[in-house]
Amino acid sequence: MALRAEPTESQTTAPTSTSDEPLIFCENLVKIYKVADLEAVALQGLDLQIQKGELMAIIGNSGSGKSTLLNILGGLDRPSAGRVLVGGRDLLKMTEGQLVKYKREVVGFVWQQTARNMLPYLTAIENVELPMVISGNYNAKQRAWARELLEVVGLSGRMKHKLSEMSGGEQQRVAIAIGLANRPPLLLADEPTGSVDTKTAATIFDMFRHIRDQYGTTIVIVTHDPKVMSKVDRVVAIRDGKTATETIRRVAIDMADFAAGSIVLGETHDEFVVLDGAGRLQIPREYLDKLSIKKKVRLELDDDQIIIRAIPGEEEDGKRETTSRRWGLR
Repeated sequence: MALRAEPTESQTTAPTSTSDEPLIFCENLVKIYKVADLEAVALQGLDLQIQKGELMAIIGNSGSGKSTLLNILGGLDRPSAGRVLVGGRDLLKMTEGQLVKYKREVVGFVWQQTARNMLPYLTAIENVELPMVISGNYNAKQRAWARELLEVVGLSGRMKHKLSEMSGGEQQRVAIAIGLANRPPLLLADEPTGSVDTKTAATIFDMFRHIRDQYGTTIVIVTHDPKVMSKVDRVVAIRDGKTATETIRRVAIDMADFAAGSIVLGETHDEFVVLDGAGRLQIPREYLDKLSIKKKVRLELDDDQIIIRAIPGEEEDGKRETTSRRWGLR
């Protein structure tokens, strides 16, 4: 297996940023949860950069660390080590008061569970106005902004309706408007299409793109939906608490074609393996299994290639070494 050391196209393909500095910068991010005497490592040295105005998604299996990352970016949890900067703010060094201000002004949330997004006894417009009231910024101008947001998400005729009078898709669209109420530069969405049908999911993703284009909001989506690749500009996959791969869309594709299975990933997207700050990468499991690579490999530099070679008989040598150590022969 050979890795060609060629420049990637990620810098030219990704959405243009208004600044050279990324809005989000994560370096060697670590998060350890402690329960009694047990420790669980959710993030293991994750590196990630997200530019201003980017519409991107984070995917990964359950337990990969993607939700933990979202909680850290939202100021709901603190990392155990590493660096995480959002708009130049160091989330690791913030006081509790600064975190409260950060969550009110810098970041908005869209949760999968409706109960976390809105209060059932308030109307749609009242739910959108609530974050403004809490932050002390509510006035006539803000009320007009709340109405504009509901119009943007296609609910201008449902402003006076309560939770019980709206469908699941309508509730999620209200949640998007609520997340944007205080005009945050960053919107985080946790499985925003997990409880809706395919057609509604496509509408919600289109809405995210429209919001990004109209207001310049940076939008980060955590999802299991594989169709997200047709609706965002970049997808970062997390595996075992680290960034594993990055997929960048090269051409616009039709959602109907993608759903029908007539789109081939390699024809519309470029996929890259991500190197972390220490030069480590995660080789896909199917590659390791096909070449019978276990724990050790040989590296060779050949002009513009780094060649990774399996070591013949490694598995048998490992078994003999384990047996020898068990009997105290080494």
